[in-house]
Amino acid sequence: MQSSKLEISAVAAQLVVEEGLDYGAAKHRAAKALGLPARTALPDNDALEDAVVDYIATFCPESQAQELQSLRALALTWMTRLTSFSPYLGGAVWHGTATHWSDIYIQLFCEDSKSAEIFLIDHQVRYVPRTVTGFHGGTVDALSVHAFCSGLGEEVGVHLLIYDRDDVRGALRPDAKGRAPRGDLAAVRALLHDLPYDSD
Repeated sequence: MQSSKLEISAVAAQLVVEEGLDYGAAKHRAAKALGLPARTALPDNDALEDAVVDYIATFCPESQAQELQSLRALALTWMTRLTSFSPYLGGAVWHGTATHWSDIYIQLFCEDSKSAEIFLIDHQVRYVPRTVTGFHGGTVDALSVHAFCSGLGEEVGVHLLIYDRDDVRGALRPDAKGRAPRGDLAAVRALLHDLPYDSD
């Protein structure tokens, strides 16, 4: 069983990096490509993330580093615009596994759930409201915009996930790997400039 999980992780990692599939879709497609039974146990997301890191290090370390830097720079631009909503960067762009296929996920912690939407309207930013799965597993409102990334020469999705102000405490608990699950403005700025950052 463990060997099949490793095989699935390796194939799925390629699909994530080269085709931009999300983790769930990549695991299912990898299992199918390997001819495994439909009920085969799939690797968890942490195992797949490890495989993605290995794949990037082996096949595209230089190009991925440039793409990641470009996405983080765009994320920082948006976080600076939205500083009054206590923005935090999460997902692959924060954890360092993003490629040019990746979208940017910024979590906003608002006193008023409509305030970020009003901000976008006031600044004539076109957006699409949607519902996504949040970090607690439940659904949260999100505002999705397309923003031009100069470093990539194309538009990427920037998704603003709306949380209550009090949710920020739970958002900062370390993840299963002991890492900060998301980063604030100072943390993202430190990543961009290759500076040490102490979240304490």
